[in-house]
Amino acid sequence: MSDRKGIFAGDDPFALARAWLAEAEASEINDPNAIALSTVDADGLPNARMVLLKAIEDDAFVFYTNYESAKATEIEQAGKAAFVMHWKSLRRQIRVRGTVTREPGPKADAYYRSRSLKSRLGAWASAQSRPLPSRAALMAEVARITAAKGMDPDRPPFWGGYRIAPVEIEFWADGDFRLHDRFRWTRDGAGADWSVQRLNP
Repeated sequence: MSDRKGIFAGDDPFALARAWLAEAEASEINDPNAIALSTVDADGLPNARMVLLKAIEDDAFVFYTNYESAKATEIEQAGKAAFVMHWKSLRRQIRVRGTVTREPGPKADAYYRSRSLKSRLGAWASAQSRPLPSRAALMAEVARITAAKGMDPDRPPFWGGYRIAPVEIEFWADGDFRLHDRFRWTRDGAGADWSVQRLNP
């Protein structure tokens, strides 16, 4: 598409997303990989929360969470999710919509092992999204888990990754006088060819 050049150049949206994230890692103060993840509950009511994107693969975006959390419950029942990454320092954002599958195997094990010990123990101790009587109760559970699991706990069976395989990715960059640049990549499904279109700001 001849209209795409500069920061929008290239034929691979995943490579473009990785390039933008790499730039953000040099300019954002905190968590350049933070995404606002959106799901819907069984009644169709939307939910949104911040999570950390951990990988941009050749055909998917990957994050990790508790499979018994509210977000996971909603993902499992819908099979779809959306997110937006916004970088104030670059005045850019990426919007993604797609289908979601679990990443429960060796990649999840490897990422879990890369986390700090306290974070690994915390994954075991937290019944994420469910009521908690007090902070003290949570810390007591951390202490119990530490005694039971030791210094090298395995990944919990209820904790792992999700892969979002997009059918739509939009790249947005701030423009003068609010005349922003927007390019939307769409495809019929994972593995299909992409179509790219410029959008009005």
